[in-house]
Amino acid sequence: MTAAAVQRVGLVVVSHSDMLANGVAELAAQMAPDVTVAPVGGTEEGGLGTDYGAVVEALADADSGSGVVVLYDLGSAKMTAEMAVESADDPSRYAVVDAPLVEGAVAAAVTAQGGASLADVAAAAEGASGEAPVMAPSRPALHLVPDAVSADVLLTNEVGLHARPAALLSRTVAELDADVVVRYGDEEANAASVLGLMGLSAPGGKSITVTATGRDAREAVRRIEELAERGFDD
Repeated sequence: MTAAAVQRVGLVVVSHSDMLANGVAELAAQMAPDVTVAPVGGTEEGGLGTDYGAVVEALADADSGSGVVVLYDLGSAKMTAEMAVESADDPSRYAVVDAPLVEGAVAAAVTAQGGASLADVAAAAEGASGEAPVMAPSRPALHLVPDAVSADVLLTNEVGLHARPAALLSRTVAELDADVVVRYGDEEANAASVLGLMGLSAPGGKSITVTATGRDAREAVRRIEELAERGFDD
């Protein structure tokens, strides 16, 4: 099945501001080119507020068959989103998520790009924050695991692991059976977290250490090395 044929969870971004909704949707769409991200902002008259009818239309537009995650900026936007979901023929196809708007949209979009379920995309949005996630202290460091595959990877692109390269790296290993951690300096992040990768602040011209375990560990490291050699297609 081709990428275009895959039914992915869609996103709806509900904001009191048309500019804010469109900006967040544009950023999320850059991270996940095959995910439908529908912005809904402002009133029908063009002022600040929310439009119930527009949200209903956006839910239908964003649903390709796998459901839709809805994010919002303020309380009344949440109320409008919930009303729109409740009026749907099958409300279970939609999830209104309490998450930071920008970080949640980015995390949800990247997770949806990998073909995740509605529940998993919603969970990714809810788990997003402005801080870079690091490995929990109770979890053994992957580089100490006997069968771990590790490599130092030079970031050949000019800007390093900024938003789009971080999303590409995350998507590159999302479909593999591997746990992948990226380290830069004293910090490390799970490769599944775009926000975590961005939080490493790894610049171009520097090297990151990629460590993977699992059945596809070697393939995961190879794909990241290849991606870096291509300059993350920048």
